[in-house]
Amino acid sequence: MTARERQQLRHGLAFCGLWFVGFAVFTAYPVLAALYYSFCDYSVLQPAVWTGLENYRRLAADAVFWQSLRNTLFFAGLSLPLGLVVALALALLLNTGVRGLAVFRTIFYLPSIVPLVASAMLWLWLLNGQHGLVNWFLRPVLALVGATPPAWLADPLWAKPALVLMSLWGTGNSMVIYLAGLQNVPQSLYEAAELDGAGTWRKCWHVTLPLISPVIYFNLIMGIIGTLQVFTTVFVMTGGADGNPARSTLFYALYLFSTAFYDLRMGYACAMAWVLFLLIVGLTWLATKLTARVVYYD
Repeated sequence: MTARERQQLRHGLAFCGLWFVGFAVFTAYPVLAALYYSFCDYSVLQPAVWTGLENYRRLAADAVFWQSLRNTLFFAGLSLPLGLVVALALALLLNTGVRGLAVFRTIFYLPSIVPLVASAMLWLWLLNGQHGLVNWFLRPVLALVGATPPAWLADPLWAKPALVLMSLWGTGNSMVIYLAGLQNVPQSLYEAAELDGAGTWRKCWHVTLPLISPVIYFNLIMGIIGTLQVFTTVFVMTGGADGNPARSTLFYALYLFSTAFYDLRMGYACAMAWVLFLLIVGLTWLATKLTARVVYYD
């Protein structure tokens, strides 16, 4: 290396040095420490005691752990596909040339930048079983068939669907990403499809969706990660980490949080965190394999 190249290398390392230090201290060390503590009996207040696979054996026999996992997968199974479809539908509508398009885009995107706690408090009022705005609209409609609106968050049967409904409030981020992908679709392909006699739905199916398939794949992966780690809105709307009512909203992240910071079973919580990590990696790998033949990169 020449003197100039060595100087440039030193400057480059100096600029990157703070990032490497931050990564090592705030990311790499916590990850490795969590892996170590997952094999220990550790309560934060006492030194860690190595127990091997004991935490993982307890997880396999923990009924509450499995219930939290089922609740999370149920929520993800409803929220993720609905969020993808709603965000894509909004993006397709907002990609047209209607008047006031900028205003509509702003209106649909605004909810996604509202703080999660504020959104949760708003939806607590909207989903109130007696005085909420949602039931105020539903009550006269359901009265025609002799039914009454659900109690939503106070009913174990409807609590998770209520949270799924609330999750659609924040589809603005995915919608904006879809819009960016839609605007990169060449207009010439639509014109060619029209010359071949393709209608609106055929153009959407054979031109739009294949060309934005990488964007759909990206939103799918981000959705998997996000829905499996849902925490803030559930914690606020259900009044803590107990998963009320009747543990119907005890999601994985809530149980992990209560185990670590309420029960001070930090080693057990670290084991739960690594199980969640492996679950996300597995689902991401599965999604990648299943979509490999339908995702097209130009």
